[in-house]
Order: sequence, then C-alpha cells, then structure tokens
Amino acid sequence: MRRLIKPVETLMAVLVMLLAFLAGAEAQSGVVAYNGTLPDGATFLIEVPPNWNGTMVLYSHGYVVPGSPNSATDVGDPVTGGFLLSNGYALAGSSYATTGWALQQAFPDQIAVLDQFRLLVGKAKRTIAWGHSLGGMITAGLVQKFPHRFDAALPMCGVLSGGVATWNTALDAEFAFQTLLASGSGLQLVNITDPATNLAIAEGALAAAQATPQGRARLALVAALGDIPGWFTPTSPQPSPTDYASQEANQFLWAQQVTFPFVFAFRAELEARAGGNVSWNVGVDYKKQLAISSDRAEVQALYLQAGLNLEDDLNTLNQAARIPAKISAVIYLERFIIYDGQIHVPVLTLHTSGDGLVVVQNERAYQTTVTEAGNHGFLEQAFVHRAGHCAFTPAETIVAFQTIIDRLDTGSWQGVHPGVWNKEASALGPEFNIFVVGGKVVPQAPAFFGFEPSQYLRPFDGVTF
Repeated sequence: MRRLIKPVETLMAVLVMLLAFLAGAEAQSGVVAYNGTLPDGATFLIEVPPNWNGTMVLYSHGYVVPGSPNSATDVGDPVTGGFLLSNGYALAGSSYATTGWALQQAFPDQIAVLDQFRLLVGKAKRTIAWGHSLGGMITAGLVQKFPHRFDAALPMCGVLSGGVATWNTALDAEFAFQTLLASGSGLQLVNITDPATNLAIAEGALAAAQATPQGRARLALVAALGDIPGWFTPTSPQPSPTDYASQEANQFLWAQQVTFPFVFAFRAELEARAGGNVSWNVGVDYKKQLAISSDRAEVQALYLQAGLNLEDDLNTLNQAARIPAKISAVIYLERFIIYDGQIHVPVLTLHTSGDGLVVVQNERAYQTTVTEAGNHGFLEQAFVHRAGHCAFTPAETIVAFQTIIDRLDTGSWQGVHPGVWNKEASALGPEFNIFVVGGKVVPQAPAFFGFEPSQYLRPFDGVTF
C-alpha cells in the first residue's frame, strides 16, 4: 500500500513542476475561488474566471487510498485546468465524504456541488461532467442517475464495465494466482481480514513465481484472465506482438506495482462497505475465458517454452472449489454502480490502450450496453496508443473536451477521427504536448488512434448471478 501511495506523492510533485513549466498557467488573473464544506463533511472547490462563458465543468476525482489526504479537486491536472479557466470555463468538484470505493458518497456530494455553484455563482448554461478512473466511473454514473443535471460527459479511463463486472474479473485473476501459485499460503481472495498481511503474502508468491519459467507462464495466465496488457511504461514503445517475454515482464510490473494492492488489500475496504464478498466465480469456465482473452497467444507460447501443460492447469482451475458471493453485497455493488445504457446526453469516453489497472475492454462493455439500449448515437469513444492508467497529455485531454463542446454546439459529432484529433492536439503547441519521465517534463506527441477493444471477459447485466 505504501508503494501505491508513493506514486501519488510523486505525481503531486510533478504537477508542481508543470505549473512552473507553464509559468503559473492555472493562476489565471481574476479567478474567483469558492471553498466550503458540505453537510456530510466533504469539501468542495469552485473556480470561476472573470470571462466565464456560462459552462461549468464538474470534475470527479479517482480512487483515494484509505488513510490518504482527501482534498477537494476540480480538475485532473493543472495544465488543463489553466487552459480551461483562461478560455472561460468554470471548474468545480468535491472531495467526497470518504476515501476508498466512495461512489455512495460521491454521487450526492457531486450533485451538492452543483447546488452550491448555483447558490454562489448562478445558474450555468451548460454543465459537463468529467473525471478520471473511479472518477470516470462516477461521471458515467452521474449522467445515468441524474440525466437532467448534465448536458454532456467525458469519462476518462473509467471503470465502465461497472463495479460487479470489475470485481468479478479481478476475482478470476486472484483465483488463478492462488490456485496455481499460492496454494497453502494462507492468501485470502475474499473476506480479507488483514489487508497488509494478505498483500505481503501475495507479493511474496508473485516474486517467487517471476523467478522461474514455469512461474512466469502461470503469471501470464493470471494476467490473461484479467486481460492485463503487456505494456507498462507510458513513454516506452509497445513490445512486438510476439515478444512474449517482454509482455509478461510488463504484466508482472502491473501486478507488483498497481493491481495487487487493489485486489489483495483494498478489496477489504469495499467488502466492509458492502457487508461481505461482492464477487463470485461459480460457473466460470476458465478454458472459455482464456479462449476469448487478448493475451491467449502469449500464454500458449510461454507454457510451451516452460514445458508445462496448459490444459492440465486449466483443468485444475475448473475443478477447484468455487467462491460464491453474498447476495446483499452484490446488490450494494449494483447500486454503486452498474450501467444500463440509458444515456440521453452526449458522452465521449477516453482510454489508453495499455491500461493495466482499468483495462481498455471496459470501453467495449460500456459500448455494448449503450448500443443494446438504443442510445449509441449519444456515444463516441477515443483511444490513445500509450501504456499507463489515465496516461493522457494535456493536449489530448483538451482535444477530447473540445470534441464534447463541438458536439453540444453543432448537435452532431464533428471531426471524430484520430488523425483530426492528433492535428488539433499538435496545434495546441509544445507546452501542452508533454509528459513526465523520471520527474522531468519531456515532449510527447499526441497518440490518438483507431482501435476496437476486444470483448470484456466477465460482463454483468444486472439480471442473474
């Protein structure tokens, strides 16, 4: 958990660097800031530029590790924030009353910010919801639950398969890891009683597995059951399609540095909220799951190299005792939240293709749900060819935002093409086409591209389980 908190601290230092790099871009002259506390203890921040154009942008922040500072946030990065303020957009957002899987608190708190904005500033002509990661999930939930309060939405790197599907997919990977690599270790998959110890057990087994060809093959299978990409560092080139060793090494980094704290430690916080285990694998056929995984070829190749029989391991998984969910806990997670495709305002989603925390297949799940509901005309999706979770440049974020504005202004999706987006991002100039490498700001070319994610492995429609 400390390792996950450290990148957050590093990110904050980087954001300060970006501010200096842009000569105080966010500190727009004449911006009026409003700070306050909501009835449940959440704080809010509202910023209004002197040239306010009547549009208010409500930002939903991502997951905050329990015990970490939790301040109100109204934009994902200060470079983008400075650009929006200078162009007349008002910004707003709350802290949410709790940390962790805080959707139950986030929805009413974010709506309360809208009420505060109207009270302190006045009625906005347009209100756009946007957010990153868990905040992308909240953003999509806001326009589903409160459709009359928003004119458009931009969920970025969002958990758009919904909570139940996300944690079911996580359980599949956990289950394979425990069964094949940590049997008898005391590792808890659900109903976690000691998160720190549980994570330490998982990390020990992970390190041991990575040290042998047989362990690496099985780790590739674990990753495949979650569709974890074999690409980790945002500024690195993507490994070639047949460089399976590099792909597995990158999947190991995702597990070690990002996903294992969530599935083997932070799951406990969600279980406490929900009153029990929220996920299950009863009835799952792991042979079928691997067959539709985007990582299937990698697994087959590494098993062959390691001299292991893949069929035997899949049979072992299929014959192992399964894990049922607590029905009341699943109902809680359905409420916070799954998606029904009922969107009636323009929604543009944005995702990197090499995201190992919130895999890009989330976009396919959301698209399928919206299409089945007959609302596909409201939805567009944009993809960035880059590794990393929410690894967008300010230029890419601004172009996505402007696409939403154009959709509102014209009534149709204008210039929705990767080539157009890349030209628009480049035209913003070098100060917005930047990324951070080793604590230094470096140029980064826009990387929108045409992409169709593979199907989500464990979709959930809210009907049966």
